[in-house]
Amino acid sequence: REPQPGGAESAAMARNEEKAMSALNRWTAQKRDLERANNLGKSTYIGGALPASATFGPYAAKKRPKIASEVETVRECEHWRTELIRGVAQKIKEVQNAALGEHRIRDLNDEINKDLREKSYWEDQIKTLGGADYKAQAKAQGEVYGAELASHSGYKYFGAAKDLPGVRELFEATVVPEAPRKTRKQLFKNIQPDYYGWRDEEDGFLLLAEQEAEHEAVQKEVARWKAEQ
Repeated sequence: REPQPGGAESAAMARNEEKAMSALNRWTAQKRDLERANNLGKSTYIGGALPASATFGPYAAKKRPKIASEVETVRECEHWRTELIRGVAQKIKEVQNAALGEHRIRDLNDEINKDLREKSYWEDQIKTLGGADYKAQAKAQGEVYGAELASHSGYKYFGAAKDLPGVRELFEATVVPEAPRKTRKQLFKNIQPDYYGWRDEEDGFLLLAEQEAEHEAVQKEVARWKAEQ
């Protein structure tokens, strides 16, 4: 078989491409290692063309402690809280799919509630160590997770879990309790004399305004009387 024209040249070009690709791979690996070192201690990776789920820092290879109160730094507590929030967000997104089946939806809903309780423990520890008070911020922002039944305080339902057999009926049957009626004593308990206007005379500006209004009214009546004479 006769050799193809330019065969040696094509083979050489292929080898050159392989060498270039190998060099590019080495450069990419070095760049990744350098950025990992530069971002050590940060909970979120902010550079390079790496997967969004990549995490670096001193806690990347560490398993999350089971007891939040044993952690003694705000930075580490923040790291584990952020990890939980990401996991909860992913599970809430997943539980929206009603095609997952009843058992998987119930398991996901239980996992979300468990993660939210654990997030609360980390937030308590962050506050204890002098960090941010996330629970107070959540109340101020009106943060609400899922739907909660009055008879199941603390447990919430997300996505398709609210339409599970037996759960939807509970939501439909839930009656919002009326606010307790206050007694007459409770209604009058915090009423001050100002409510009845008993201290109006103590306001010098109000008395001055009344005198001016009275003087203007008298002048108008006098002018009207003179005009009629």
